[in-house]
Amino acid sequence: MLAIPLAGALALLVPADRFLRTGFAVRAFGTAVSGATLLVAISALTAFDFGATSRMQLEVDRSWSPAIGLRFHLGVDGISLPLVVLTALLTFLCFLYTLRHPPEGGRIRLLTALLLVLEIGMLGTFVALDLVLFFVFFETVLVPMYVVIMLWGGTGRRAAATKFILYTLLGSGLLLAGMLLVGATLGTLDMTALADLHGSGLSRGIQITAFALMGIGFAVKAPMWPLHTWLPDAHTEAPTVGSVLLAGVLLKMGTYGLVRVAVPLAPDGAAFWAPWLGLLAVIGIIYGALACLAQRDLKRMIAYSSVGHMGFVLLGIATLTPVGINAALFGNIAHGLITGLLFFLAGAVKERWRTTDMASIGGGMLGTSPRLASILTFASVASLGLPGLAGFWGEVLALIGAYRPHADLPRETFVTFMAVAALGAVLTAAYFLRMLAKLTHGPSSSSGEPARGPLAAVSVQEYAAWVPLIALTLLIGLWPKTLLDVTTGPVRALFGGG
Repeated sequence: MLAIPLAGALALLVPADRFLRTGFAVRAFGTAVSGATLLVAISALTAFDFGATSRMQLEVDRSWSPAIGLRFHLGVDGISLPLVVLTALLTFLCFLYTLRHPPEGGRIRLLTALLLVLEIGMLGTFVALDLVLFFVFFETVLVPMYVVIMLWGGTGRRAAATKFILYTLLGSGLLLAGMLLVGATLGTLDMTALADLHGSGLSRGIQITAFALMGIGFAVKAPMWPLHTWLPDAHTEAPTVGSVLLAGVLLKMGTYGLVRVAVPLAPDGAAFWAPWLGLLAVIGIIYGALACLAQRDLKRMIAYSSVGHMGFVLLGIATLTPVGINAALFGNIAHGLITGLLFFLAGAVKERWRTTDMASIGGGMLGTSPRLASILTFASVASLGLPGLAGFWGEVLALIGAYRPHADLPRETFVTFMAVAALGAVLTAAYFLRMLAKLTHGPSSSSGEPARGPLAAVSVQEYAAWVPLIALTLLIGLWPKTLLDVTTGPVRALFGGG
């Protein structure tokens, strides 16, 4: 699965006059490579033993650097498998979208290579089982995303790309220090062996320090308030495919790292910092919702909504209960599907109206572009947590987890967090309904007329990119058991259960 996009990226080093001479040929090649990667991910899904989701499966374990005990160790369990499939799917849909809707700025050969390298880093992060290997994949995504924002972004792309790389590099330095502190103390870098120890062999002080270092590193990527300020700029300036992958996958790397690395390796540290993590999570929920209410730009509003939605994921993790961790993992997938769809739709709006400023677009989209407006309405009500759609379950399970947190945590504090987070859910509904009232309803303004010609209609490529996300949002919303059955076993194993 990792080799296919790597081979595809290397093939693009061949000069254009000898291989893939046109821009469309390059885009078709990228679509084929990412499609092959998705097929391998689906084959992993079919080969996975769902009767033993807590066991690492489909492993590759080779010696990498024997002198310092590094191994090239890959595998999946019920925690990582859904994220692997989500990553492969979103990458393929992004390439499919570019077949007819390439980002402005040309250099499609370079963009295709960067997106393939980005896919390697994202997939590798979710399947790595060695701490150093995990860190290498975790860092691999930074440079491609930086270049994508810098070269194909909007007018403020330079500042946005610089802020993105500085924040994430700072967080990465702290993350590496925390992981090496654990690995050096216990004498192994194997993540499965370290997780099985459940912190035994580490003093409470080391666990508190290690969790703080790793937690800040992951929190930057999540992003957690107040380390979120790189996110709105990066989302607003990135091209559509960059925004989709940034929201759909890169943010999940931070919360996945907390569940996969920080909590099992330093459980005493997690218990010490959990109330603070919960506090910052609910501040992020309220802050994100209030910020959304103040936004005029559609992409910026969706970006700030991610701060709030990921706040629910972080709150679930902070409860340190199977219900809360399951809520976080469910919320990760739901957010990836729904917000990925929202950014695809924001890109479609920008392509037609040449702006994402809601006042300039005006209302009446249901009259001028009814299919686009209808799908935007669906994605919005899914994101605000309507029961029966994917966005509902992650939030409600996080609230249930906060009502009954781990026995070692202060219950009154977490019940307060639950009440505040519930208020944030109400505010979420408010800003999405406000956005729909501005864009889809009412008479269309003269300044908000869509582009005439073929771009005014929804293209086949757009439908192909949107429909799988709509279908999966309905599937796991109506049958949450499909996802919860996969994650429950490994989540219990995190806490020493079966």
